[in-house]
Amino acid sequence: MFLGKEVRYYAFDVFWRLPPLLGWLPIWINDSLFFLMNEWMPIEVWNEDTQEFKSRPIVLQISRNITAFMTFLIQLIREVLLGGLETIVAFSSWDWIDKNPWAELPGLPWTIVAAGAAILSYKVSGKGLALFAGLTMIYISIFGQWKPSMQTLSFILVAAPLSFIFGLGLGIAAFKSKRVEKALYPILLVMQTMPQYAVLVPALVLFGVGDHAAVIITMVVAIPPMILLTILGLRAVPPEVIEAGRMSGCSNWQLMFKVLIPTARRDILIGVNQVIMVCFSMAVISAFIGAKGLGFNLLLALNQLNIGLALEAGLCISLIAILLDKMSLAWANKQTDYFGNLTFFQRNKNILFFAATVIVGIVLAYIGTFLFKGSFNYLFEVPHNKGISTADFWNKGVDWIFDTFFVYIKAFNTWLIQEVLQPMRALYLRMPAVATIVLVVGAGYLIGGIRSALVVCGLTLFIALSPWWDRALVTTYMATFGVIVSCTIGFTVGTLCFQNKRSANFMLGVCDIFQTFPSFVYLIPVMMLFGITDTSVLIAVIVYATIPATRYTIEGLRSKINKDRISFSFSSHDAWYKSNNCICFIHGNYWSFHWY
Repeated sequence: MFLGKEVRYYAFDVFWRLPPLLGWLPIWINDSLFFLMNEWMPIEVWNEDTQEFKSRPIVLQISRNITAFMTFLIQLIREVLLGGLETIVAFSSWDWIDKNPWAELPGLPWTIVAAGAAILSYKVSGKGLALFAGLTMIYISIFGQWKPSMQTLSFILVAAPLSFIFGLGLGIAAFKSKRVEKALYPILLVMQTMPQYAVLVPALVLFGVGDHAAVIITMVVAIPPMILLTILGLRAVPPEVIEAGRMSGCSNWQLMFKVLIPTARRDILIGVNQVIMVCFSMAVISAFIGAKGLGFNLLLALNQLNIGLALEAGLCISLIAILLDKMSLAWANKQTDYFGNLTFFQRNKNILFFAATVIVGIVLAYIGTFLFKGSFNYLFEVPHNKGISTADFWNKGVDWIFDTFFVYIKAFNTWLIQEVLQPMRALYLRMPAVATIVLVVGAGYLIGGIRSALVVCGLTLFIALSPWWDRALVTTYMATFGVIVSCTIGFTVGTLCFQNKRSANFMLGVCDIFQTFPSFVYLIPVMMLFGITDTSVLIAVIVYATIPATRYTIEGLRSKINKDRISFSFSSHDAWYKSNNCICFIHGNYWSFHWY
């Protein structure tokens, strides 16, 4: 009622909501994809099964060739770790395998893999990382998660290197060519902001179901941050370094790979970190399209509301991700001593130790066939769900929290929804489309000028002309609330932890765990406590978004201090000043500069 008269809402009032003129777009995309996969440009291909040629569209044939290549790489690594014969069959035949059963890959005992990870970690970093690697592998094994962990690791070891190679290559191409950068930039923005689930359906259509499709969608999500950080690092190289390289007679190839990339190593390493983290964060999502491993087991546990089993699987994902991240970082930062006069044993001691552990591991696995006769050989592999489990403890903990704090949680949930979230949601939904577009375009103009305003106008108008304007406003309201709370918590915690080195390192370790920890694991308990409400969604968003805010606050403060650090140590009239690459010693009225 307004001034005593009834005011009705019309869905397509141009001042309130624009008509959904783009409602045809999803149907057109579906039809186009169907045409590409089934009718466009048929070619004749040879079918090994029927021993004859058959017609197949070129897009379908390309996707099947990529699928076969990815499947071969995953299967090769998986059979090296767990054993199998499909890789040998790919180079021979089933008849040959029947005649030569010895050719089947036996797989590696978990003791050998654990020892190898510890020795490699010791070589690149030292005792600390070696101890962490050994404990991680032992935890995975004794908790019965060895086989799913190796299945997950097999497709990660394919997705992460390929993502790094493609990301680095495209980043270099974008750095050298403005046209390539302009072509890639909008694609990168879309891919970085697109929900990961949105990639699943196109991957299913193009590549089918299985680990190969998981590798491809993981690469699609992991490559954009690698490209952006490569461009950022190469642009940050000082012009003096580039000129020094050119004056030294470097060719373009030498300038790039011996000057620019080593100088931009820090930003590129951050890209490697993001690739590894994204690959493992996709482990659970990939299970929706048939990827084997920890993600699949985690989804099964959550379907049964078994939080404990899901927690164990999720912790395995986080530990492997952190281990690979630390090993790659240590390897990249390791300095080689080219002038050390080392003996043969000193140069090759790690290889010799690994060879010894292989022999010991094989002997232990052989002994296990006698110790565990008629049962599982626990010295070769601890079967899934046959090891130690703390699932009951965690399930009882969730039940205790639910029984003890349910009244208080319900009261908080009711207050938050009624007093904060619903008014905020209503405020966003009452925003007229035209007024919202004007407001957003104006903000874009003030921040980035006319070009930014036109881009913002086009994107906002696209949403307004689609059938999802109201849902977009609801998403915006949740994102606004989540960003405010996450930034507040992340900046506060990061600033406080930065004051102490130990607390900063501890918080960075917590960030490593939660950045790779599957969100499903804590989303299910939150839904059990708060119900299927906006509160549950926002808690999951805040937990997920607070981690990078905290991490980058600590890293940013560290970077700032390292770049411009002033330290005074007064002893009578003496002091010293350090900034960038110079140390200045002050002795009374005497100043001495030392460059390094």
